[in-house]
Amino acid sequence: MSHRPRRVPAAERNRSAILEVLQKVLPPSGTVLEVSSGTGQHAAYFTPELAPRRWQPSEFDRALIGSIEDWRERVPSARLLPPVTLDARDPVWPVEETSPEFPISAIVNINMIHIAPWAACLGLLAGAGRILPPGGILYLYGPYRRGGIHTVTSNEDFDRSLQARDPQWGVRDLDEVEAAAKGEDLLLDQVIEMPVNNLSVVFRKPA
Repeated sequence: MSHRPRRVPAAERNRSAILEVLQKVLPPSGTVLEVSSGTGQHAAYFTPELAPRRWQPSEFDRALIGSIEDWRERVPSARLLPPVTLDARDPVWPVEETSPEFPISAIVNINMIHIAPWAACLGLLAGAGRILPPGGILYLYGPYRRGGIHTVTSNEDFDRSLQARDPQWGVRDLDEVEAAAKGEDLLLDQVIEMPVNNLSVVFRKPA
């Protein structure tokens, strides 16, 4: 039975700007694995716009899996795949045990690494290193520090509020993320300024 899917305003606001970048940087075919799909709003919006690519949503929070399914019911497309439960910190992900019909060519992660422990970011990078083929893309979106410094005061305030909620959370430093990615054979390809002081960060697996 269909339910009313969850909505978060930020996903409505940022989806068109993110889509514009994805259309430029994603490989032209294959399956895009979204790690931390949240409510499923992005998956439902992106899938019709990114044909012929398939979209594989995933989520750590089992309470959100139902919302992703509800959004999926609103997208009459076999290219939006059923969500899987995935913890980025796990040494083996479900998509490694049961591979999608069309191989994963890209991984997308939106607004996760600042509201998760650093171990989740390291796990995400490790998983991308294992799964992505040569030329594959890892796309990250969110706020970052640059060279250890917040780029705007609002991000500094946001960082403080995150750490007040959970000391393991916080706005990450892009240099540290890049160094960890390099250890997983992922090279920084592009950094794109986005609205509201966010960045699109694109890593590529060398061909």
